[in-house]
Amino acid sequence: MFYHDGGTLQYHVRVDNPDPVFAKALQQAIGGIQGEIRVALQYLFQAWGSRGPAKYRDLLLHTGTEELGHIEMLATAVALNLEGAPLEQEKAAKDPMMEAILGGMQPQHVLSSAMAAMPIDASGVPFNCSHVYASGNAAADMLANVMAESTGRMLAVQLFKMTDDPGMKDMLRFLIARDSMHQNQWLAAWEELGGKDNHPIPNNFPMEEELGEYSYAFLTTGKDGAAYEKGRWTEGRSFDDRGNFETRPLEPVGGAPDLGPASPKAPVQRGQMADSSRPSVGEFVRRAEKKIEKAIR
Repeated sequence: MFYHDGGTLQYHVRVDNPDPVFAKALQQAIGGIQGEIRVALQYLFQAWGSRGPAKYRDLLLHTGTEELGHIEMLATAVALNLEGAPLEQEKAAKDPMMEAILGGMQPQHVLSSAMAAMPIDASGVPFNCSHVYASGNAAADMLANVMAESTGRMLAVQLFKMTDDPGMKDMLRFLIARDSMHQNQWLAAWEELGGKDNHPIPNNFPMEEELGEYSYAFLTTGKDGAAYEKGRWTEGRSFDDRGNFETRPLEPVGGAPDLGPASPKAPVQRGQMADSSRPSVGEFVRRAEKKIEKAIR
């Protein structure tokens, strides 16, 4: 169940000097892949599919709902930054659309939303949920959430650098601080779920079923043994403390692929199909089975 408070924002949103170009940049924080729509939906869908201890569902619900409030703040900021943009009646004769484009504004603010925020990114691309990650694995989701908050904080920091407006800087300081908290809380939850001791993810698959020779091998793919840069992942104890990293060149062991002839039902050339005078593999097997049955009888 969700409730809203239409009379107040989660934090102050004040624009002292409206800037339509900055409004376009703020759209990235709403509908971009680093934006608030993405994280709000990600946390909520993770919560709605959460199984196991209820505290993780609760954590996700609280934070996803908080992120909805951030969308409201940013949408308000976009609208306030669009005040006075070139759509006024007295400028109609000058083709305000062209003025908007040349001035660096988001044309859709002029054409489609009557100077209000939209669920799009800074390039005008609608948000489509392609970066909403809800795997059902709590540890994997917490790590995905850290990444989401990290890139979101990167974006907020860049937006902070792009504006001199005191009100916008104040709002962004708040959002940056919340990104810091969220990074830390997801890492705390991941740690509580076992952290590196419960890696690799998922940890309910028996390690003995893996091909162990590949579990901790860093495979180099340079031509003719080309040199490579060493790192923490090339030697020494593995991150999960279950093995030791080693480095060796990648060697093909699978043989050449053989897909067989094309199906006569496919739209192909005759030369791609099997020679009709020779039995197919399936027919060859059937003939062999009949011979075996006959010999047994």
